Order: sequence, then C-alpha cells, then structure tokens
Amino acid sequence: MPHDDNPPPALLIFGEQSRFLREQRGISRGELAARIPYSESMIAMVERGERPPQPAYIVAVDDVLGAQGLLKQLARHVAERDHPAWAQDYVDLQAKALALHVYVTHFLHGLLQTEEYARTVFRSRRPSLEDDAIERNVRARLATQSLHTRKPYCRLTFVLEESVLRRTLGGREVQNAQLKHLAELGQLHNVQLQIMPGTRESHAGIDGPMTLLETPDHRTVGYVEGQQGGYFLTSPEDVSVMSHRYGALRAQALDTEASLDLIQRLLAGEA
Repeated sequence: MPHDDNPPPALLIFGEQSRFLREQRGISRGELAARIPYSESMIAMVERGERPPQPAYIVAVDDVLGAQGLLKQLARHVAERDHPAWAQDYVDLQAKALALHVYVTHFLHGLLQTEEYARTVFRSRRPSLEDDAIERNVRARLATQSLHTRKPYCRLTFVLEESVLRRTLGGREVQNAQLKHLAELGQLHNVQLQIMPGTRESHAGIDGPMTLLETPDHRTVGYVEGQQGGYFLTSPEDVSVMSHRYGALRAQALDTEASLDLIQRLLAGEA
C-alpha cells in the first residue's frame, strides 16, 4: 500500500473553493490571516490541498468569506483527523494485531512513549504543527497504547538502538521519565524490550527501521515508514526477508534482562 504523494481530491476541492471565494472578495492571504486565528502559511497549505483544515479553521473561513455554509458542508470530508490518511491503515491493523515486532532507530515507537515524550516528538516536526494539532496527535498516540493490556494479549517485541535511549528529547526530565516508563513496560509479560548496543561491529539493521505485524487471521505483514508516508509489504518473499533480519537483530541485541539493566543504569547515570 504505497503512499500516494497527490493530495486527496476532497482536499484539493476544498482548497480551490476557499481560494476562489477569497479571491472573489479581493482578500489576500495576509488579510485573511489577520481575521482568523491561523497563519498565512497555513492558509496557503490548505488552499493547495497540502494540509487538512481543522474544524475551527473551516468555520472561521466560511464565516469570514461569506460562504454561507458551503465550506462547512465539506467539513466531514476534509477536516483534520487523528492520523494522516496514509497512517490510518497501519493504526487500524496495529489495534487488531496478534503480535507486533518493531525495530526502532531514531526515536521511540509510539506504543512506548510517555505523554511528554510524545508531545516533544510532535513539537519537533517540521513544518511546525499548530498547538491544537499537537495535542490531538498526542491524545491519539496515547490511545493506541491500550494495546499493552488489550485482551487477547498482543505479543510485543522491540529492538531499540541504544542511541535512542541516550537522546535527550525534551530534556533530561522528559528522558528520565521515559526511561522509567520503559522499565515498567519491560515488566509486562507480553512485552519484550531489547537494546542494540552502540558498540556492535556488525549489524543486521543497516536498511533501517521496520515493523512486522501478525494479523487476526495469522498472516504476517511488514510495514516500513519514511519521511512522508509508509507502506506495507505483503509478499511472502519480502516478509521472509524482514523476518530473517528481525531474528538476526534480536540475536545481536542485548537480552531482555541485560537491556532492562542498561535502562536502570542510564537512569542512575552509571552508563
């Protein structure tokens, strides 16, 4: 399911309609930005179909441009959602997974994040997100963590690069709280955390992060995510390659006991 770089038709239609109404009334983007609580750059992205408008944006623009409800009628088709369209299929499948196996390279997987760590991740996005979009994304991310205790239990394994744990996203206080949270998650019987030491001289994960999911009908699919989207790998050949790599990663990483010990030493400032 490769990511399509073209904006969804509904976003393009909304953007063209709102731009047409604005230009018909002789209002520049700067003038519109001065009359609604959104930046000129945000208006430009929405008009080009590059950014889903928030519900409050739709109401404000409809009122200012005198659209008489035209733009409001499009709200349910274009309003910004908890997850981008390209990620929604993955989120839906993850919620039903029997097992999830994840190799992490840059920052912690959403299932492992504390609230403040998640907030830091979304605040780090560029172009920057609006504050209400950040909070909505944080809530959506935390909601996915019900998978930890969902019944039937989901088997969760993670191989984490040591550098991810040493990166002080959000500052030392946020990092320490995150490390404590990882230590607690590592005690759950259905969660296994393994750390890949930074001193490894050979490494099976040089092709980057990846996820393997076992579906309710006991099929295994791969998932890879990049800068602007993600895609599934479903062919037996591709899944076999990913499974082999993940098995090698787990063999190269510290075992669960040694990994939890490293987390505790990082917390104590001893590593």
